[in-house]
Amino acid sequence: MASSHRIARRLFRTPANPLFTSSSRAPVRLQPRIATRHASSTSSTPSTDSLPISRLRTFLYATSIAVSGYVVFVYATDTRAFVHRYVTPPLLRLLYPDAEEAHNAAVTSMKTLYSIGLHPRERSSFASPGPDLSVSVFGSPLANPIGISAGLDKHADIPDALFALGASVVEVGGCTPRPQDGNPKPRMFRMPSLDGLINRYGLNSRGADDMARRLRDRVRRYAKSVGLDEESVLNGEAGVPPGSLLPGRMLLVQIAKNKETDERDAEAIKQDYVYCVRRLARYADVLVVNVSSPNTPGLRDLQAAEPLTKLLGAVVDEARRADRKAKPKVMVKVSPDEDEDTQMEGIVQAVWASGVDGVIVGNTTKRRTGLIPPRVSITPKEQHTLMETGGYSGPMMFDRTLDLVRRYRKMLDGQTLQSVPTNQTDKVVADEAVDASIMGIEGTITGFSENEPKQSTTEPLEQKVIFATGGISDGRRALEILNAGASVAMVYTGLVYGGAGTVTRMKSEMRDEMAVKKA
Repeated sequence: MASSHRIARRLFRTPANPLFTSSSRAPVRLQPRIATRHASSTSSTPSTDSLPISRLRTFLYATSIAVSGYVVFVYATDTRAFVHRYVTPPLLRLLYPDAEEAHNAAVTSMKTLYSIGLHPRERSSFASPGPDLSVSVFGSPLANPIGISAGLDKHADIPDALFALGASVVEVGGCTPRPQDGNPKPRMFRMPSLDGLINRYGLNSRGADDMARRLRDRVRRYAKSVGLDEESVLNGEAGVPPGSLLPGRMLLVQIAKNKETDERDAEAIKQDYVYCVRRLARYADVLVVNVSSPNTPGLRDLQAAEPLTKLLGAVVDEARRADRKAKPKVMVKVSPDEDEDTQMEGIVQAVWASGVDGVIVGNTTKRRTGLIPPRVSITPKEQHTLMETGGYSGPMMFDRTLDLVRRYRKMLDGQTLQSVPTNQTDKVVADEAVDASIMGIEGTITGFSENEPKQSTTEPLEQKVIFATGGISDGRRALEILNAGASVAMVYTGLVYGGAGTVTRMKSEMRDEMAVKKA
């Protein structure tokens, strides 16, 4: 038994068993675990050194995005951009088969884009070099002789957006004294093969009070921006015309009678126009008396000499009472269909007798002859459209407009010359011919050098101003109209089909044409 205990003690004391090791051996110590980083191919530069590089990269990315956005903004809002001529007009026709819906969508879009500064605009810094296009109308300077006719901005929603397209003259309206819906829809039709339109709107209007509020608010916003009040701006203290609120620009406000006003009641008709003058004269540079719309019953009957004289006289008298220092000018818009000599002579007599300042020659026509050019075929749908009731407008109106301008210029000047001694008549006619010509100019569009004053042995004569509208779609046609005796060439349908860059393009074509003639 004792021997067995000795054997057991020897076994447990052997070094093979770690539980019974010699006390002289050092105890096992656990070493802390140290993380090691394996070698890599990248640099071991501290992370703080890469921070400036990261920031520079972010800055370059942001700058490139900002520059790209600015380039897109400048291009898309320039009237010369491809999209404004070749994309937007066809797209509107595609999206809106009804022409009036397309028109309303375009007006709404322009109003919205203008309010946020993304509207199309003509940039003066990129103006085409060449002859000066500035003119003088009613003794006031205009930057150029191109205008936009009434109909595009019926309710004075977007006059500033239209001025931004490069026109010196914008006509809003027509406006009636009381609101009226106009004729039943559909009432506007396209003729794409002819770049033409037929409309029978019937002078749809929100009324003179509504337009007056809109124009008044526009003046007040401008007055606030320049640190003046409304009265100061209207009295010219801001140094801009009280209508356009832009130097070298002119705002025309077109007025008309209500459809419901009895066409046989001359006094009621007169009161319609007088009411519009009272409400709108303060905010217009020129009032336009519309007696030529083909879509309001009895309106064109007012172009007879006697009723027209009385009507225009009442408008002129009321305009002279406008509550501001510089009174608005008055023009009358006449029909292209009243083209008999006796009809035109009656209108001219009424213009002189009433004291009206000028005539806008042209409106839409009820005639359907001579509207299809040779070798141009129209679709069956367009043939049906051509027979729609309403007034036609388009490029084929040009020859008629040109002829009317020449005849009205001759008749109006003939009235002017009645007070001139016979031996001076030839000289005055020659002087007026030079005034009306653009092609023979040395330096300016008016026919005279800026540094060479005109010499005349006669007293200055008042000459009635002519604006022209109808078929004017490019710069060459505008020059022909101006050379025929008009002071301003106005566009409407050409802008519908040509897009927001139409006015800019026309002015460029005019400069090119004038430069060629001068060379």
